[in-house]
Amino acid sequence: MKGTVTDPDGVALESATVYLERIADSTLVTYGISDQNGIFKLEGNTEVKTANLFISYAGFKPLKQQVEIKEESDLGQIKLKVQDNQLDEVVVVANRAPVVLKKDTLEFNAASFETRPDANLEELLKKLPGAEVDSDGAITINGKPITRILVNGKEFFGNDPKIATKNLPKEIIEKLQVVDTKSRAQEFTGEAGDSENKTINITIKKDKNKGYFARATIGGGTNERYEMSGIGNVFKDNMRTTVLAGSNNINSSGFDFDDIYGMMGRSGARAVQGGNNNGITKAETAGIDYSNDWNDTYEASGNYYFDRSNTDTRSRTERENILPDTTYFSSSENSSNAVNTRHRANVRFEVEFDTLTRLSFSPRFNTSKTRAVRNREASSSDGDRDLVNTTETVDQEEIYNFELQNDLDFIKRFGSRGAFLRLNFSQQYNNQENDNFYFSESEFFVGDPRTEIQDQFIDEDQQEYRYSIGAEQRFVLATDFFMDLNYDFSSSKSTNKRFIYDADGSGNYTVFNDSLSSNFEVRTFVNRPTVGLRYDHEAWRINADVGLINTVLKNENLFGTGGFDNSFNNLSIRTRVQYELQRSKTVSINYITNANAPSINQLQPVIDQTNPLNVVVGNPALRPTFNHNINADFRSFNFAAGGGSGIFSSFSLGFTENQVAQVTTIDDDLRQTTTYANVDGKRSASARVFYTNSTRKEEKEFRYRLSLTGSYDRNVGFNNAVLFNSDQFRVSPGVRLTFAIQDFFELNPGYSLTYNKTDFSLNPGRNQEFINHTASFEATTFWPKNVVFGNDISYNYNGNVSPGFQNSSILWNTSLGYQFLEEKATLKIKVYDLLDQVVDTRRITGDNFVQDTNSLILTQYAMLSFTYKLSNFGGASQNRGRGGYRR
Repeated sequence: MKGTVTDPDGVALESATVYLERIADSTLVTYGISDQNGIFKLEGNTEVKTANLFISYAGFKPLKQQVEIKEESDLGQIKLKVQDNQLDEVVVVANRAPVVLKKDTLEFNAASFETRPDANLEELLKKLPGAEVDSDGAITINGKPITRILVNGKEFFGNDPKIATKNLPKEIIEKLQVVDTKSRAQEFTGEAGDSENKTINITIKKDKNKGYFARATIGGGTNERYEMSGIGNVFKDNMRTTVLAGSNNINSSGFDFDDIYGMMGRSGARAVQGGNNNGITKAETAGIDYSNDWNDTYEASGNYYFDRSNTDTRSRTERENILPDTTYFSSSENSSNAVNTRHRANVRFEVEFDTLTRLSFSPRFNTSKTRAVRNREASSSDGDRDLVNTTETVDQEEIYNFELQNDLDFIKRFGSRGAFLRLNFSQQYNNQENDNFYFSESEFFVGDPRTEIQDQFIDEDQQEYRYSIGAEQRFVLATDFFMDLNYDFSSSKSTNKRFIYDADGSGNYTVFNDSLSSNFEVRTFVNRPTVGLRYDHEAWRINADVGLINTVLKNENLFGTGGFDNSFNNLSIRTRVQYELQRSKTVSINYITNANAPSINQLQPVIDQTNPLNVVVGNPALRPTFNHNINADFRSFNFAAGGGSGIFSSFSLGFTENQVAQVTTIDDDLRQTTTYANVDGKRSASARVFYTNSTRKEEKEFRYRLSLTGSYDRNVGFNNAVLFNSDQFRVSPGVRLTFAIQDFFELNPGYSLTYNKTDFSLNPGRNQEFINHTASFEATTFWPKNVVFGNDISYNYNGNVSPGFQNSSILWNTSLGYQFLEEKATLKIKVYDLLDQVVDTRRITGDNFVQDTNSLILTQYAMLSFTYKLSNFGGASQNRGRGGYRR
């Protein structure tokens, strides 16, 4: 069925929502969006002979008419009438279009997209046109990442979207609005947000916005593996409280886990395959989140989060080090146990004195305590594999860290045209205390053989005081044309006290080592005045900010003479041009510069030989790094009945001046000495393009996603004090498919390869060229009734692993669950690494080394778990049936 939507004068209306509903029960048959010429097309399958046609467009009266369903039909031109604002009798009609396109908002009606009865927010998102949720839970809509999820305009337990997507039930959701991500200040002032990142605002149904929902899981398995977690949410109008707690030893956070695979999830498994594993962790967590507002004047929110982790790591590393004129080899075995306890809290108070004036205050703190024991055995050999040195180290370290930050923000708006004054103040205090009992024994076999022993107590304290003030004034020059004047000043004072005591003859640490000890103070002052122009009208969004970054560094050696003062000036530029060719088609380009000061450890000229084979000393003459970045992107999405297609592409180019690079020299004992220097010439470029297409007819869904990414990086550094550069190229095509029949199954096969090529200016004979392959297959069945069977299989092949190391593996996770007690309870058996094949072997190719590593990983286990859900919305407990919900 096709037609054209116009205004009374025959002018085409782009992005009008057109949809069909069954006459008998008002269920959605299909829908579409009119294009730039006002043309719409509705496609689908239905058994009904007649249906209600609805057309809606902001500012015009909604149209409703009965139409006859034929295999093909042309409704011709349909003229909408202008909305009459004169009120006589008001009739409220409970009818909402499935998709509504506004100037800067994309809105979905949740009831229009059928899901399984017990679906959560993530499953609903997978049904929306243009939305994609990958196996790790990351969300993109129309090619742009979702960085924040709000519930009735408020954050849902901090800034982790996965806690919301995995736990919010679909049945309480009325609509989802997708907007540019904005800060709280931008929301109040009406400024444009970050168009590269999106926020989803979930609106709860009014009759459901009072009640609670909760879920708890407990499980035990082989190899003493276990999991426990619970999350509960209580809400009433503007008040919401969330409580969560959990414990497990399967490397999981426990609150964003998948309903099918549980805490073992998918992202953790893929991290092992990709070489990002960090041992085995037992984690214990608990937290509470609260938000409320009163009389549209006062708003308060806060959360507290506690976590304790106990992590064991082990690794074996074989490394070939490539020097300009020779090669040497090093190997090491490392093991550690670290116990970390952390407390975090955030509070926000907000007062709106009137509709134009707001004051907000946000204190936060973070404290942690870590106890770690580490053991290391290492050796180095020359190019003929003759042993040159060995070392054994043991250190017991205790670190206490405390962070406190306060932010004060005041905004005064002037009228409704966009003018405002904003004042902000921020204060931050960081304190870290580090006590380390360190012992090492090193033997050197070249020349005069000798043994060096370090038996020391290292007392290191770092403190930083930082504050900043800022003022921003926006003036309205003309309609949609603004000028911004901005000034930011920040100051920081950092102290680093590193006192080292050698053991005396009695084993007490009383001998002060003044040659290795240090006491430095670094002060940093940054002045950043800027002036900007902004134009935001219909299809155009243009802004340009130009300013000065004045940086002053003052470094003082409190242990004796010496110190320096340096001042640097850099030009700050931030420009962006965005043009909306059509309502769902945009192109943009931006250019940004930025300066970053070196760290205190890179600046202070004090010897650090905590690693006896790599002595480090800072360079007080370092300059700030200055970056230039150019980015461009094009996005286009065409909504269609039951799906849509889109193409998303981007390009970036970066240049770096005064990059801080390590300068390492190697002596005859193969002991390294590392310092730092500024270098120019680093640059990078990347490009990517994605094409997606999805169709949905009745309960069947098919979608595919094609991707092509490429990158180029030139790195500049030093190899045994000789300047070099390396060029790395990567190209990676990929494809991912989805085929599903609702209430029966969902299949997701995928494949990608990555071609890697690296050229070195030194030792071109060591150039690298290889291909990595990744294939995946996810299959979930929901038949027979109340039985869910899931399989997640991934195959990885690494093309650059040396002989003796396994270069491929298959990871197969499987789960079988049964729902009962009116689908409130689930009994599940799951197996991680069914084939017992996963390995953590990886090769890293650097500018002057090739390294192979084996690490401790989580291995095969099976687990039986029980999950129970409770919910009560609007005063009624939810007993779900098998059928889908209707409008």
